[in-house]
Amino acid sequence: MDFDGGDEIRFEHLGRAGIVTLTRPQALNAVTHRMIKALDRALHAWERDHEVDVVVVKAEGRAFSAGGDILHIYEAGRAGKPPVEFFADEYRLNARIARFKKPYVALIDGIVMGGGVGISFHGSQRVMTESAQFAMPEVGIGFFPDVGASHLLPDLGGSFGMYLALTGNRIRHGDALWSGLATHTIKAQDQAAFLDRLAATGDPESVLRGFFTPARRETDRSVLEAIARHFAQPSLTDIVGSLERASAVDDFAARTLATIGTRSPTSLHIAWRQISAGLTLSMDECMKMEFRILNRMLSGHDFYEGIRAAIIDKGSTPLWRPASLDAVSAADVDAYFAPLYERELKL
Repeated sequence: MDFDGGDEIRFEHLGRAGIVTLTRPQALNAVTHRMIKALDRALHAWERDHEVDVVVVKAEGRAFSAGGDILHIYEAGRAGKPPVEFFADEYRLNARIARFKKPYVALIDGIVMGGGVGISFHGSQRVMTESAQFAMPEVGIGFFPDVGASHLLPDLGGSFGMYLALTGNRIRHGDALWSGLATHTIKAQDQAAFLDRLAATGDPESVLRGFFTPARRETDRSVLEAIARHFAQPSLTDIVGSLERASAVDDFAARTLATIGTRSPTSLHIAWRQISAGLTLSMDECMKMEFRILNRMLSGHDFYEGIRAAIIDKGSTPLWRPASLDAVSAADVDAYFAPLYERELKL
C-alpha cells in the first residue's frame, strides 16, 4: 500500500487496521514534508474505507519522532525560501487527526517531541511504553510549541502544560499518563502482540484493557504543587518573579529558573500567551493562531539562531535578540499574533 511516502513512511492494511510506520530511524524519525503529505492522503482514504476500523501510527528505531526536520527548515530559511507550505500542510494534518472519525492510536516507544507530537497526541488513544519520553522543547531553539500544543497543553491540570511549554523539560510515561497526555501505558515487550490483537479486532479500547499496565507518576507531589503554584501566575513576569522569590530556599525553583533563563525571551513570551489563549480556543482556531506565529518566526532572528547553536555549531550558546524578558515589549508579542488576512491558514 503506497501513498507516495517513499522510504520515509510505510503504510499497511492488516486485518481491521491501517498501520502507519515512520521509517527514518537514522534521523530519529524526524518528520518531513513528504511524510506529512503521505499520511494525510492515507487518512483521507482510510476514513472512507469500510475495511479499516482503526489507524495505528508507530515508528522504527529508538525514537517515535524527535520532531520536524529542522535542518532542512534552517537551510531553506537561510536561502530566502522559508518552508511555509511545509508548516501549512503539517498544521492541516494535525487538525485532520484531531477530528478523524475513527480511532487513531499512537503507539509511542522512545522519544516524542515537536512534529512527532503533532502526528500522535491529537489522536483518540495515546499509548506509551516505559521507554517513552515526551517533550515540547521549542523555546530552547528560539521557536514556540506548535503542532497544536496550544490546544493540547492548556488542558493539563495543575498548570503542568504551561510548565512543559516554558521549560521544554522532558517527562516519562508515568507523568504523561498522570497528566492526561497519554491515555494508556503498556509494556514495550507487548507491542507486537498488541498490534496483532488490534488488527484482528479493530477495537482499541477492548484490546487496551487487556494490555494496559499502570505507570507510576515520576514527579513528586511536592514538585507538582510547586509547579501549580508558580505556573498558575497571571503573567510570564509573575511566573518568573514567583520562581525568583522561592529560588533561595527551593532547589526546584532554582533549577527551573535557570532552565528558563537559557530559553529565548521572545519564545517564552509567545509560548505563555499562546498556551493561555488556547484554553478557550478550538483545535482549528489554535492551528490558525499558530500559523500566524509561525509566519513571523520564519522571518525573525531567534529561530535560526537557536538552530545554529543547537545543530550547526553544536553546543554553542545562542545569542537571543532581544536578550532579556524585559526587552520584549507587548507590541513585539502582539505582532506575532496579528492577522495574516489573505495568507491565513485554510483548514
